[in-house]
Amino acid sequence: MDPTLKLTKELISRQSITPSDEGCQELIANRLEAINFKIEHMPFGDVKNLWASYGESGPLFVFLGHTDVVPAGPIEEWSNDPFSPSEKEGFLYGRGAADMKGSVAAFVTSIEDFISENGPKIKGRIGVLLTSDEEGPAVNGVVRVVEELNQRKEKINWCLVGEPTANKEIGDIIKIGRRGSIGCKIKILGVQGHIAYPHKAKNPIHLAAEAINDISNLSWKDKTGKFQDSVLQISNLNSGTGASNVIPGNLILDINVRYSPSTTTEEIRNSVENILDKHDLSYEIKWDQGGSPFLNTKTVLLDSVRTSIKSVTGISPEQTTDGGTSDGRFIAPTGAEVVELGPVNESIHKIDERIKAEDLSLLSKIYKAILKRLLT
Repeated sequence: MDPTLKLTKELISRQSITPSDEGCQELIANRLEAINFKIEHMPFGDVKNLWASYGESGPLFVFLGHTDVVPAGPIEEWSNDPFSPSEKEGFLYGRGAADMKGSVAAFVTSIEDFISENGPKIKGRIGVLLTSDEEGPAVNGVVRVVEELNQRKEKINWCLVGEPTANKEIGDIIKIGRRGSIGCKIKILGVQGHIAYPHKAKNPIHLAAEAINDISNLSWKDKTGKFQDSVLQISNLNSGTGASNVIPGNLILDINVRYSPSTTTEEIRNSVENILDKHDLSYEIKWDQGGSPFLNTKTVLLDSVRTSIKSVTGISPEQTTDGGTSDGRFIAPTGAEVVELGPVNESIHKIDERIKAEDLSLLSKIYKAILKRLLT
């Protein structure tokens, strides 16, 4: 059996739903320790993190990934048990197959092959950073490890994130940046009352209707030419007691904005709050900064990634910045060059998540080629 496929199966069989790791990092640590990596487990709260490093001097290349997965959803809707990896018609099925246990397995096998072939010829260092808190709040994961590395004056030169970036085939798309994320919870204050006596109450749904419409139409143009426009979405809207004869006392909205570097969080906050004020609403608002946008403007890692993809697959990748946030947002502020390259993302977070079995070997070969171009 292909070694990357075998390791991916072993990882999928561990039910590591955020923030649980279920032994995934220990499995990886044992493999890396066997090839002379220094192993450090860095738990914070209920989150497990692994920092593994190889080499003593020179530029540092880091593979960044996560061992946690999202819940499987209704088990009965899966073709097979999501945590019992299965193969069918050339695909490997299981939760985390594409996001991102396949990438983590490819990290390991590419490193094993690279060190076996190059050993003392390696000019630099290799790091592997894994967390069990990427799919969740991400407050005790990579961000905490980066804080620790910064205190040690540990400089990361290049970081490759294994998130599933491909559209139709491995290597067709790489990410060179990501939009930021900011959200808020708004509580519109009304006065509860009997539905038959509206003059004795204040219905927050009625009061906020026009403001909600105005807020939902907010957007901010990207001026970099590298990102989608910044857009706002209302994700949750809750009000009422459940009874049909009670005017609710308040209305709660959850809002999220994915924004480009052209837009500041201050602009977003002001735009939302100005609308609320314009409509003379009584409200409480709490903002939550999820992550800042980043854009890779360097070329050393990027050129190595592009050349390696071309040499292994024949594909010239497209560079994009779309999609959700990633843990790359915690690495970019350190000055490291960050590029994301991973499996096809068509089935991630879905029932019957899957990856082509042959793509696992292909991904390992690309990762190995990147290591060779940067460190030999």
